[in-house]
Amino acid sequence: MTDTCKPYRVLFVCMGNICRSPAAEIIFRHRVGEAGLTDRIEIDSAGTIGYHAGNPPDPRMSETLSARGYEIAGSSRKIRARDLEDFDLILCADRDNLDDVRSLDPGGERHDRIHLITRYCIDREADHVPDPYYGGRRGFEEVADLVEDACDGLLAELTGTSGPVR
Repeated sequence: MTDTCKPYRVLFVCMGNICRSPAAEIIFRHRVGEAGLTDRIEIDSAGTIGYHAGNPPDPRMSETLSARGYEIAGSSRKIRARDLEDFDLILCADRDNLDDVRSLDPGGERHDRIHLITRYCIDREADHVPDPYYGGRRGFEEVADLVEDACDGLLAELTGTSGPVR
């Protein structure tokens, strides 16, 4: 993250933008707020499909996050090619999402800013954030656990600290 006047912009992406990516947006927004960096880091989320456009986060994800003390906000939207220009970092929930987002940049000029969110995990080993949509409560808890870990690692990297900033 640079010390310019322009905020650093992070976009989280999953398929429908109702479970994993809004969870990441909500959790990271909370972490950034706790760190006093809301004026320096902007956060959003999107989906690779527009099926749920305008909908709030899935009620099961909202319940999971609310129980952990997070404020639920936001509505689903589909990612746009323009997002690849507008955001400094785009973090995807799984390999399919990563491939879909990179397909919006056929020349590969912006691939260096598109990664898996699990790249930033500190304590958990995972190569993706699993989609909890068709599963039970435990799947939503697992998503929250992975995303909290990744958001801690991301914030630590962006702020140049060695661990979670809380």
